[in-house]
Amino acid sequence: MIQQRAARFFTEAFAPAVLVSVLLVLLGVHAEPGLARGLALGAVAALFESVLPYLYILRGVRTGKLTDHHIGDRRQRLVPLLVGMGSVLAGFVVLLLAHAHRELLAAVVAGGVGLVVAALVNHFWKMSIHAAVAAGSVVILSLVYGPILLVTAPLVAAVGWSRVVLKDHTVLQVLVGTVVGAIVAGGVFAAVR
Repeated sequence: MIQQRAARFFTEAFAPAVLVSVLLVLLGVHAEPGLARGLALGAVAALFESVLPYLYILRGVRTGKLTDHHIGDRRQRLVPLLVGMGSVLAGFVVLLLAHAHRELLAAVVAGGVGLVVAALVNHFWKMSIHAAVAAGSVVILSLVYGPILLVTAPLVAAVGWSRVVLKDHTVLQVLVGTVVGAIVAGGVFAAVR
């Protein structure tokens, strides 16, 4: 019972929508001149890359088109991932028009590429997007703030553990998500930055 509660906590507290939102706001504050501008542009990035796609998912759950807000049935993932990609693209255009810092734009591009990869992989196999986003977030934070942020790496393990304990993923699905998320997010972010 305690194990299930802890697993549910890690799954929800460090869900992709939460991690992406926090990451983008932190990057906005880090990259942009002035706290207000950084918060505002980070919030805009989070709105398009995380909040709007998540609201779409919640609507799908409420109307019965999706089984749950983590979209456990991989057959249901394609449309929400496509909606997410469209939202990311719209947010990218808004950030370009606002002359957002390249670092924030790089994170949005990394998220968009991550969604494309997730859509491709999940078409054939159920990779853990929770693990992918957690690993990608740790890599990007470490690239931006330095290796000291590698202290957040145990959160990736905790998220992966939670997905297995809740029987939402196998160990292999979590490991593949972790590796893919770290490589894709880190590689794209470093290349675009």
